[in-house]
Parts: sequence; structure tokens; C-alpha cells
Amino acid sequence: MLKNPKNKARIDNQQSGKHASKNATKSATKNTAGTLLYRKRKDKLEVLLVHPAGNYNRKTPWSIPKGQPEKLESFEDTARRETIEETGVIPAALKPLGFIDYSNRRKRVHCFYGQAPLGATPKNISWEVDKAKFMPLARAMKAIHQDQLQLLERLQFILNPV
Repeated sequence: MLKNPKNKARIDNQQSGKHASKNATKSATKNTAGTLLYRKRKDKLEVLLVHPAGNYNRKTPWSIPKGQPEKLESFEDTARRETIEETGVIPAALKPLGFIDYSNRRKRVHCFYGQAPLGATPKNISWEVDKAKFMPLARAMKAIHQDQLQLLERLQFILNPV
């Protein structure tokens, strides 16, 4: 079990109520926002992930539903919109999970987490994704983009599953 999530300070420094344009970093970092929705099935934690569409993405890792903010849209509102657009799942209450920076490009993902609505059935309704599904946490940790793995570790730390 994870004792301490990497970059815990990033969780504490998240300001979810601000507009994306005001939270932009000074460099040319591309800000995106997404959700990490979870549920428990047979006492096992599952998370909602998406896989990018396109033949060229067949071997691409999975991701949280995410996207770029529209003008004056908060990161949380962006995360909600992208989750609905990519999976058809409407997130309920969300809490900030902080952000991660991609290691090989200037991209920052601001993440929000919450329990998936009861009976949520994800569908790949966007041209951007070819699969959207709940995945057991252990499998998700192997399937997700390595730079997003920290988000799963943080969620595990917060929820402290058995």
C-alpha cells in the first residue's frame, strides 16, 4: 500500500475555483483538466479511464477523461464537461486531486476526483476516444499513461482501500 503520494504539495496547492486563464503557468505549458471517477465493485476499487481513438493510437496508454479549458472556464468545469463529452457519465461532487506535469512535454493536467454516480455506464460517445470503461485499480495502474500514474496513487492514498 502506498504510504505517501508523490508531489503531495501539488494536491494542497490546487485552486479549483479560479479560471483556467488565471491559473496558467508563465511558460508555454498547455493546461488541461480531467476527472478521476471511482466506484467499488465487489469490494474492489475501479476507476473510469478512456482510450484515445484512431488506428495510430492502438498501443497508446489509457488516460483519465480530460481536455483543454474553454475561455474563462474553470478547471473543474472543464473536467466535468470533458468527462460528459468523452464518456457520457455526469460527475457529481468532485474534489481537487492536484495536478501533474508530463515529463516529456509542456503539458499540465489538473485533476478532480469523485465517486461515480450509481449505475453509471460509460460510453465512448466522442470521436476522440474509442473506449471508455471502469477498470480495476491494479489493471488501471498498468494501463494508464505513466505520467498520470501519480493520480491513481494519490487516489489510492486518499481512499485507503483494503
